[in-house]
Amino acid sequence: TGDTAPTAPAGGARSTGRSRHAVLGGRQLPAPPRPPSGRPRPRLVPVTPATVPLPAPPGGRSGPPSGRSTVSGTSSATAGSAAVRELSLAAAPSSARTFGPANSTTKTLVLYDTGGEYGWLGELYALAGGTLASHFGSVTAEPVTSYVAGQIADHTATVYLGSSYNEALPAALIKDVTTTAKPVVWAGFNVWQLAGAPGSATATAFRAKYGWDPSTSYLTGDVISTITYKNRSLTRAGASAGSLLAPYVTSPAKVTVLANAVCASTCDPLAQTTGTTFPWAIRSSNLAYVGEIPFSYLSERDRYLAFADLLFPALRPGAGTTRKAAVRLEDVTPVSDPAVLRQFADYLSAQKVPFTVAVVPEYRDPTGVYNGGTARTVTLAQAPAVVAALTYLTTKGGTIIQHGYTHQYSTIKNPYNGVTGDDFEFYRSRCSATQNPPYQFGDCQQNSWVILEGSLPGDTQAKAKTTVATGRSRFTQAGLAAPTVFETPHYTSSAADYRGMKEVYGTRYERDLFFGGLLNPSGNATRVFGQFFPYAVTDVYGSKVLPENLGNYEPEMSNNHPPRLAADLVNNAAANLVVTEATASLFYHPAYPLSELQKVVTGIKGLGFTFVAATSL
Repeated sequence: TGDTAPTAPAGGARSTGRSRHAVLGGRQLPAPPRPPSGRPRPRLVPVTPATVPLPAPPGGRSGPPSGRSTVSGTSSATAGSAAVRELSLAAAPSSARTFGPANSTTKTLVLYDTGGEYGWLGELYALAGGTLASHFGSVTAEPVTSYVAGQIADHTATVYLGSSYNEALPAALIKDVTTTAKPVVWAGFNVWQLAGAPGSATATAFRAKYGWDPSTSYLTGDVISTITYKNRSLTRAGASAGSLLAPYVTSPAKVTVLANAVCASTCDPLAQTTGTTFPWAIRSSNLAYVGEIPFSYLSERDRYLAFADLLFPALRPGAGTTRKAAVRLEDVTPVSDPAVLRQFADYLSAQKVPFTVAVVPEYRDPTGVYNGGTARTVTLAQAPAVVAALTYLTTKGGTIIQHGYTHQYSTIKNPYNGVTGDDFEFYRSRCSATQNPPYQFGDCQQNSWVILEGSLPGDTQAKAKTTVATGRSRFTQAGLAAPTVFETPHYTSSAADYRGMKEVYGTRYERDLFFGGLLNPSGNATRVFGQFFPYAVTDVYGSKVLPENLGNYEPEMSNNHPPRLAADLVNNAAANLVVTEATASLFYHPAYPLSELQKVVTGIKGLGFTFVAATSL
């Protein structure tokens, strides 16, 4: 996901425009695989000391194999002594990784699965859930098999993401979840292990306390493409079939239904409900349960927004409702049209809309794609008319941020043409006729896919720091103030580069890219996941990330992604109203007509949002 239209070359004409919005290859995650038998009642794992794996000692847990997601591989816990089982938090497992705001009194424990062929998904899901939780405070993430007694008590709330079907859970976790008063948010599989076998004493006790019975709940085979939450419909695109647990509610008075899954027709009777809906998320006592992990196939109107909001009661109960919007003018370069920039600034100022201006400080067209075959480089200092326009924008409520250094890489196509604003700067990419392996690489056509290949040659944290700092110096050389916020070109970078950027800028304004191995050292770094945020977060790289969660105006299909019109952006904002501290943050290329931005601003204001400076999100 990232900025879409290329920079306008000298003269104001748009270049060919081949990118750019929506999800690029390799960024989405599949849903956890469905159990082989289709719609079974969960197979129960006896929760006894004899069968529950002990926490793994340092280095005792193997990571997923290298290769593609079709390669099988399992992880097994390493047995230890009884003394290991009784570890306190003072000797927390070495597999734990803590990130988020420092010195926070709100602390979230995120537990994730690692077993089975798709065990690698657990780490990426934990990055997604943990980064959302960082909005509220610090986050400690670790494999669920590393859990030791008492950890729940030492955190404000706990989030468990059950992605591996029947991953055996530690007895200490089951005991702590069912006896604590601390909030627990449980998503996906393995909730049946809290109750034990159907009809058992533990199942009876669970029903008596919580008012529902996971031991006799079913994974429904219904096609579910819509989730209703707070009277709004959210999509479930790409993950519409199966693998949703329909909780069997036995005492409705004890259960609050938070969101419903909408069946394509009458719901499957295995869901033990009637009609066209069944609970997607419920809360009873200290436990909030969501019938899936909603991090696969994300979109701006996805049920992911409901999950992001469900963290508020657990981590910031009583939070007041806020409705903040932000707009960013994108891909402004030393060859942008100063008159157009002033026109946009005048409109936004008249509407009392603070705005951000993402500026690429050095324009490069190394092969003369837009300059008759003659290479061209223009810095801000060499574009006094643009600098004067940028200064004017700051008097009209604009805040300048740095958008890469050159927004392209070297003299090669990466992947389009090597020109500033079109290409990636911090990651290698190619265009392909196919979305999935084996890729068929070729020219970038409207119906081609952009594939993220990996780090660029010589990629290091130190090099990224130097590149970003050099770009920052271009502003002061032109007489402008040094920016305080950074935006990564096309929202795409290696982990090393993100860390290098952090050494120059503490805040980024964008979406994020995560890799296997960021939480679990044995993880596979070729696994990549992209995420947008409905509110500000502090990511695993240590950066504060301001949210851009609506996307951008793009009137034409590009790279197999459909157009995104003004009405789409407004509808995206409406979906985000389900979030307690709601954000409606978008970007817009001044190469497109001002009239379309006017529609967006008017529509978002009409929803009750107030536009603010992005730095106050």
